[in-house]
Amino acid sequence: GSQVRISKEEEDLEVADGFGENPFYHCLVAEILPAPGEPLGPCVVGYGLYYFIYSTWKGRNIYLEDVYVMPEYRGQGIGSKIIKKVAEVALDKGCSQFRLAVLNWNQKAIDLYKALGAQDLTEAEGWHSFRFEGEAMRKLAGK
Repeated sequence: GSQVRISKEEEDLEVADGFGENPFYHCLVAEILPAPGEPLGPCVVGYGLYYFIYSTWKGRNIYLEDVYVMPEYRGQGIGSKIIKKVAEVALDKGCSQFRLAVLNWNQKAIDLYKALGAQDLTEAEGWHSFRFEGEAMRKLAGK
């Protein structure tokens, strides 16, 4: 039968942002490998997009921006494999932690992250996530 491979992949991503001299992000790709004798090559079924951040108190960190698995491949452990690979990268790069955010309606993802050992910082510490964009950003920058 088919098996899953998690690898770094360049296809279909902004080459300059992800693969230039100073990449803004890194990406792991989940591929289904063809069974022996199948004519088709690997089929991309998911990805994990991450980047490095820094904490005043904790030092090196990874922020896992996005984990996606195509709906028809969910429930097979592919998302967990991507997350485990990010943990491996974080440890290899000397990171003390990796972080991610999830929308409050996505209970399946919340349950998965908790099952894998993640702390819910909203519950545990009361953190709120904020962002500046568009007009608010221009106003702040005086532009």
